Amino acid sequence: MFNSVADVQKRLEASGYIPSREIATIVFLAQEADKPVLVEGPAGVGKTELAKSISLCLGREMIRLQCYEGLDESKALYEWAYAKQLLYTQMLKEKISDIVSASSSLAHAVDEIARHEDAFFSDRFIQTRPLLAAISSPDPVVLLIDEIDKSDPEFEAFLLELLSDFQVTIPELGTIQAKTRPFVFLTSNNYRDMSDALKRRCIHIYIDYPSMEAEKRIVARKLPGIGDRLLDQVVSTVAGIRELDLKKKPCISETLDWAKSLMILQKESLTAETLDQTLNTLCKHKADYGVVRSRIRELVKA
Repeated sequence: MFNSVADVQKRLEASGYIPSREIATIVFLAQEADKPVLVEGPAGVGKTELAKSISLCLGREMIRLQCYEGLDESKALYEWAYAKQLLYTQMLKEKISDIVSASSSLAHAVDEIARHEDAFFSDRFIQTRPLLAAISSPDPVVLLIDEIDKSDPEFEAFLLELLSDFQVTIPELGTIQAKTRPFVFLTSNNYRDMSDALKRRCIHIYIDYPSMEAEKRIVARKLPGIGDRLLDQVVSTVAGIRELDLKKKPCISETLDWAKSLMILQKESLTAETLDQTLNTLCKHKADYGVVRSRIRELVKA
């Protein structure tokens, strides 16, 4: 458990994640209030990495549910092992025959079999998926519901029971309460708006692209061998590129990829030619290449 906001910040930095004071405060408040955290922001700014770092700091297993269009309960919560049920039924075929043969009528036979239905509908035939695994764990875990905005609104509505009461309902088994409460993180790239009902159940935080000073700290932490001059040039150039009208602006992970590429090429400073040769580590769309290339000299000079 975290003891304070300062403790959150210190331990996250020790794990390699450099949080703002706002992020550290939200994490501490979510822990104390026992509420999920909805983390929104552009792709690649460290939303998923935050959950991973929290898992590392707290020494908890992280269970991840990757969301996508068409995701349903059978992929997120549980699925019946029908083949295992059938095999079990075949093994007990003689026992079932004994029950039926000893019954005085069809109705009596049905009632007798119904008394033993728990043998066929029990958790031994349940294949747990991430959500059920998270609340069934005897030890508290970190549950990451990644890119919730890519799931359907129906699935988002299904999550409300879990996020409100930390319980799920399986028709054949009834309501299953969480053995331990997971620390829940939901991430969104703003692919679609989240419902007010979901947002009410969460503490919300928006992570934007970092300031230049914060990004320098991140790059220097991740790539300790980078020179000061190259570090300044990389971060200031990426900041300039983000101001352009691009389809996909470079995120922190792409800044790191680019800086690492320059180090591999043994560059100590940045030139227009070097930026042009390594532009593929920053730009992910053809149209963006043209926009950046038209401003290369201006960007490097700045």
